[in-house]
Amino acid sequence: MRDSRGMALQSVASDIRRPLFRPGVLPTLVVLVLLPVLVSLGGWQLSRAEEKRALEQRHATRQAAAPVPVEALQDVRDPAGMRVHLHGRLDASHSLLLDNSIRDGQAGVELLQPFHDQASDRWVLVNRGWLPWPDRRTSPAFDTPGGLLHLTGEVYVPPGKSLQLRADAAQAGWPHLVTRIDAPALWQQLDREGLEQEVRLEPSPFTYRAEWALIAMPPERHIGYAVQWFALATTLFALYVYLGLRNARESRHAHPDA
Repeated sequence: MRDSRGMALQSVASDIRRPLFRPGVLPTLVVLVLLPVLVSLGGWQLSRAEEKRALEQRHATRQAAAPVPVEALQDVRDPAGMRVHLHGRLDASHSLLLDNSIRDGQAGVELLQPFHDQASDRWVLVNRGWLPWPDRRTSPAFDTPGGLLHLTGEVYVPPGKSLQLRADAAQAGWPHLVTRIDAPALWQQLDREGLEQEVRLEPSPFTYRAEWALIAMPPERHIGYAVQWFALATTLFALYVYLGLRNARESRHAHPDA
């Protein structure tokens, strides 16, 4: 009786000494490296979603406001999205064609022209909308309305600096085909005083396809990416736990008397 009781106690003590979780060194190192990365990527996507929501909310607020004159922008630190009222004439002699603009799978350009605002006596680079490329060897055809015009648009500030190079300001002939808009460089070239930002015109008889996307990637897509990163992190951790429990169970079965 004492021997059987002693053996039972010895078996219990042996089970206690055996580890219940044995994932292995390599899986542990992999989890320690990858799990924080996956979680941080998910958190970063959530923060980007919040930034996009704030941007959309601010843009909606500014779009609901009445348009302001050009001179009112001088006291605004960040005029992005503000509606502005213009009264003056277009300069048909110095047009810019912004290349690499795709709409519905078709290549095209955005037409930008200097506009002299009479109230502020300043120049504004206005974006009149998108035009399709008929042929890369042929410039898209467009016309420029004459006379005094009353236009309304919104100030556009690109998110971050572009990595593309702008066209050579000294290229011969107008319109200039460019890959990035640099309004201050244009005003310096033309020796004019103008607004630093471009103004994207609202749809009117004087615009072409004036449909402007506020952001390339909406908040919902960032949330979707965050869910994917968190799901990968959860799957990785679940596999790690499963592997550790399985290895420990197999070790107990392989060495029942250890």
